[in-house]
Amino acid sequence: MIEITSIELIEIRLPLVHFFETSFGRTYERRIILVRVEDAAGATGWGEITCGETPGYSDEWTDSAWVTAEKILAPMVVGKEVDSAADIWPLMKWVRGHRMAKAGIETACWDLEAKKLGVPLWRHLGGVDQVIECGVSIGIQDSVAQLLDKIRVELEAGYKRIKIKISPTWDYDVIKAVRAEFGDILLMGDANSAYTLDDIDKLKSLDEFDLMMLEQPLPYDDIIDHAKLQAAIKTPICLDEPIRSPEDARKAIELGSGKIINLKNGRVGGHSQSKLVEKICREAGIPVWCGGMLESGIGRAHNIAISTLAGYTMPGDVSASKRYWHEDIISPAVEVSPVGTITAPDGPGIGFDVSRERIDRSAVRRMTIS
Repeated sequence: MIEITSIELIEIRLPLVHFFETSFGRTYERRIILVRVEDAAGATGWGEITCGETPGYSDEWTDSAWVTAEKILAPMVVGKEVDSAADIWPLMKWVRGHRMAKAGIETACWDLEAKKLGVPLWRHLGGVDQVIECGVSIGIQDSVAQLLDKIRVELEAGYKRIKIKISPTWDYDVIKAVRAEFGDILLMGDANSAYTLDDIDKLKSLDEFDLMMLEQPLPYDDIIDHAKLQAAIKTPICLDEPIRSPEDARKAIELGSGKIINLKNGRVGGHSQSKLVEKICREAGIPVWCGGMLESGIGRAHNIAISTLAGYTMPGDVSASKRYWHEDIISPAVEVSPVGTITAPDGPGIGFDVSRERIDRSAVRRMTIS
């Protein structure tokens, strides 16, 4: 049984080691909401609300998520007795949307439960492969030469797959230069909804580069036009933003909207929902991989855990702490092996120690709901 007696929200601000640019804009600093849950016995668990600072990627952003978690979602969970962490999602189900805010609370409860059971979170979730393969996501750079330098660094670090952000002004010639420099590396392009069907000829021209996938080329809420595009190009389309639930995944698969799904834990609402999406995709033969949202070590630890499920068959955007942060808020920091893998920790829960001292140093506001 689980009965959460208090939920603490903490906003921290962490400067990125390097700026990160997509078609939405450039990010230099992350505002991150951490969630700490506690039960009557004093056991605790940690989660992270992974939305961005502005409603660019999704309709959630830091300030909206804070209010929603504090005023609506946390009171729906505190004081309720449930059989397991899998029952936390239904407590918040009637609230429409706000999946990243829900996920912050829900994943913290999974961490708490795994700690109480004395088992690693990845195993508690049903993971089957303790070692996961890692890729990296590289934003739009100031020059092609700068992009090539960054790719070279990541390949030398052992990463299995390179994802580059693209846009209508940063695509064909850029990918051509990458292929000319690095040959047949595992390469994909992420468009973050920067194109429309009017760009079909340009997108078809990318077929010559044998990309692993073209991620979310069309509008963020679309699965109809993506099906038309997928029928016209040979490069596999990977869906991201429109897959917000198990039902979204089922419909997109039936329509043929894409051949791969980027399964972001926060976007679908946490571990329980990710497990359902993973099952639907695995049974349909659709590979999934874990996308990233520039998380701190807490969100990254949850991504590592969920990536051990059987359906996660492609390298995800789960990379080392040092790529993003001068100092992460967990110990030890997440590290990637020389062959581009991460081993999920054996310790209970997320398996990393959370540093309250580092969090307190970075905190700008906090609230406890009890």
